Amino acid sequence: MTTTTPTTPTTPTPHTAYVHGYSPQEARRLGDQADTLAALLHAGTAYPPGSRVLEVGCGVGAQTVHLARSSPGARIVAVDRSEESLTQARAYVTEQAPAADVTWHPADLFQLPFTDAEFDHIFTCFVLEHLRDPGRALAELRRVLRPGGTLTVIEGDHGSVVFHPDSHHAHEVIGHQIHLQSAAGGNALLGRELEPLLTDAGFTDVAVRPRTVYADRTRPALVDGFTRKTFIAMIESVRDDAMAAGLTTAADWNRGIADLRRAADDGGTFHYTFFKATAVSPQP
Repeated sequence: MTTTTPTTPTTPTPHTAYVHGYSPQEARRLGDQADTLAALLHAGTAYPPGSRVLEVGCGVGAQTVHLARSSPGARIVAVDRSEESLTQARAYVTEQAPAADVTWHPADLFQLPFTDAEFDHIFTCFVLEHLRDPGRALAELRRVLRPGGTLTVIEGDHGSVVFHPDSHHAHEVIGHQIHLQSAAGGNALLGRELEPLLTDAGFTDVAVRPRTVYADRTRPALVDGFTRKTFIAMIESVRDDAMAAGLTTAADWNRGIADLRRAADDGGTFHYTFFKATAVSPQP
């Protein structure tokens, strides 16, 4: 046994481990998700030419492409704390949207390297759910947003899942992903909390609207792009972690995933709700 010298406790980092990992499969899943849901999630979001737009937590650039396409002429600054993700994002956006005006910065969301009121608009998608302290992050975003500038936040909520054929075993494997994200300090149910989070952070004119995905065999693109390649793929990615944590057995996991996949078969249906919020930085 190795003996270690006790250390003085420190304040826990506000960041969490990204529960889905950084594999090539995850990068593809993020791309499938962004492409499948672009019309649903980006509808109504467009920034004027010349406006300064900050995208926080750009990851591999999956959302950046659609942000740039919706706002030609906007000056986008995309930040992420992962240098590897930024490298992928730069290459992806250069390929998919070569005319986009995007600059890239490695940055800590909780200590952004920008001056007060530097941006006209801020966009963040699927980021707050992975933070221990989303309220603190929102306070930092408010700092760099000019008075009267807008913030757009999009988050999911795994508690909104409804599918047919229903299955207790399928709900259990979804619950394991929710548990693992919570254990890492995140919150897979954050979508329902956006209004109080934004209001408590001092934003005004907060408006939250559900964006619902419903897929059945009459919508094959959504069945493939969302039910299979986005949601089920996300749940499948945490199998090893769920097993290592003792949350499930191989037999129970396989049964739950098999039941969940039935929602993507003929006769199956799948429903999920995202929440899109807009808010304004208050005037002094």
